[in-house]
Amino acid sequence: MDTEMITLETADKIEKALENLDKKFATVRAGRANPSSLDGLMVEYYGSMTPLKQLATISVPEARQLLIKPFDKSCLSGIEKAILASNLGYTPGNDGETIRIVIPELTEDRRRELVKQVKALGEEAKVSVRNIRHEALEDVEKAELPEDQEKSMEKEIQDMVNEANKKIEAKFKEKEQELLTV
Repeated sequence: MDTEMITLETADKIEKALENLDKKFATVRAGRANPSSLDGLMVEYYGSMTPLKQLATISVPEARQLLIKPFDKSCLSGIEKAILASNLGYTPGNDGETIRIVIPELTEDRRRELVKQVKALGEEAKVSVRNIRHEALEDVEKAELPEDQEKSMEKEIQDMVNEANKKIEAKFKEKEQELLTV
């Protein structure tokens, strides 16, 4: 594997780790209704676990309200059970055709909990970036490059990792600010 390949592959993996972090951060709500907060929700539907997205449309009729309209009304109770079991702090209201969720105001304690959750997600992303660095350095070693070129590659990879860590930290600070703003 040549040096350009290692660099491109490492940059690509780091970019994917940052995108993954953005997706995870989007699921942490900050008092506003956000359909992506239900992204990972699985509902039992005819004996198999199915993503909520495949069973219903999720819309935001008001700033602090989610409206879930299932394609098949027979899965309403399953969706309701999944929301209650999800530990998101939502209380679904079932009117027989749709489910409405009014997003409660966040308490100070809940905000701090969410900040801890976001910090943990940021740390996971940093670990992921460190693992990417480790793999890249192994690739550099396997490439059997001249020593000066190897050192240069290691420095380039470390610079990419440092830049990614700065971005992760900035994303965390931004999300923390969003969560703590009342």
